[in-house]
Amino acid sequence: MSTVIPQSELMRNAVSWVSEALAKPGASLAKLLGEAGMRFNLSPKEQEFLKDFFKDSQAN
Repeated sequence: MSTVIPQSELMRNAVSWVSEALAKPGASLAKLLGEAGMRFNLSPKEQEFLKDFFKDSQAN
């Protein structure tokens, strides 16, 4: 039996996963965002939010 995870929890997990992966040397934000979209079953809107979130955080 599989467990259904709320979409908000998947988004939190995606942010956490990308943050951890970006800490590794040579990490590509574009590749990580694509993988996060598939891994956490994110909608295009959620993927766009994730991209903006990390672009804004890298600019600061």
